[in-house]
Amino acid sequence: MSFLRPFYTINNIRNIPSIIRRCYSQNTINLSDPAVQSYLKHLMLQHEDLHTKSRRTPEESKRLFDIKPIVNVLEQRIALYDSIESLKELNKRESEDSEMKKMIKEEAQIYLSRINEIDGELQQILLEPVLSEGGVLLEVTAGAGGQEAMLFARELFELYEAYAGYKGWEVNIASIEKSDLGGVRKASMLIEGYGVPQLMRIEAGVHRVQRIPATEKGGRIHTSTVSVAVLPQPTDIELSIPEKDITIETKRASGAGGQHVNTTDSAVRIVHVPTSTIVECQEGRSQIKNREIAMQKLRTILLQKQIEEQSSKINSERKAQVGSGNRNEKIRTYNYPQDRITEHREGGGTLHSLKSFMEGGEQLEQLQENLLRQQHYQLVVDEINEFIKKYQKDAGNN
Repeated sequence: MSFLRPFYTINNIRNIPSIIRRCYSQNTINLSDPAVQSYLKHLMLQHEDLHTKSRRTPEESKRLFDIKPIVNVLEQRIALYDSIESLKELNKRESEDSEMKKMIKEEAQIYLSRINEIDGELQQILLEPVLSEGGVLLEVTAGAGGQEAMLFARELFELYEAYAGYKGWEVNIASIEKSDLGGVRKASMLIEGYGVPQLMRIEAGVHRVQRIPATEKGGRIHTSTVSVAVLPQPTDIELSIPEKDITIETKRASGAGGQHVNTTDSAVRIVHVPTSTIVECQEGRSQIKNREIAMQKLRTILLQKQIEEQSSKINSERKAQVGSGNRNEKIRTYNYPQDRITEHREGGGTLHSLKSFMEGGEQLEQLQENLLRQQHYQLVVDEINEFIKKYQKDAGNN
């Protein structure tokens, strides 16, 4: 099927100005931009190539799955333009028939209206993030600020637990290291459900809190930090652990818990011998359940180490260009005196009513969705930019 105007051919790409100039505004893609049209043409050619392959790698299959909805809409768009071109030809032949010309005009308007609808669908497909079923290991660690940081770490941990309940996700507490004053030095939980991998990844980074501690007599605002790490849970295919590589110990749980804690060996400690990685779980009353949670935590940690080792070179180059983008950078500030939450990343902004925000409901959900859309939008823009740069470079070398 020919790719008719207004879309451009890839051969014209050498004449396209750099897309680095902002041809996007308010998180929409300018579908009339020649660079964008060349990119969409490229997707159609790529889809045709992948579709006709008798054997595809897992990466190629995923790519085909990702771009198929885009190509389906583009094919509808092309068919409508073909119909409009046919009407133009018919209109020339029926130049003396006013009634026929009126019918042709009305039908063309229907096609144009449908094209506008399709363009809206295309914008949505290009820019709307795709959510999936899955799980993460979320770790909250108190940073600078001493006891005040530990107290906020507990509040942040409780926020995520409440938010998971609000979303209907499954939560298993993996570990909690409590402080003397009721705070948390470090705590982790496993969260599973629809949208978990994408939405909870938004929370990774350094969270800063500014407030007057209850023990502070002079009313001085104290600044503390808490780090949140979010690791994707592996599937059985991604990482299996041979029994010979682990040792499992059971013991009585420590800390508060009443008579049960003192009489039952429910706590589980697992050591991965090849890497000396140690995980523990003692939060549940069931030893079997604690063992399941500890194993899942171990598998998640080992997968993350494997990913980091394989991509260390790529990560180093990326950090040199755009910064670390992870837990070493402040992502959000919770200012209690001003009852304000400031999200520092693009697409965030400022929220108010800290009390309701910390209850883990609609405010956090809306913030995560806004940030996820912004990040996905930026990914699409970057992919178009890379495509344009590549083909402009290739055109220059020919």
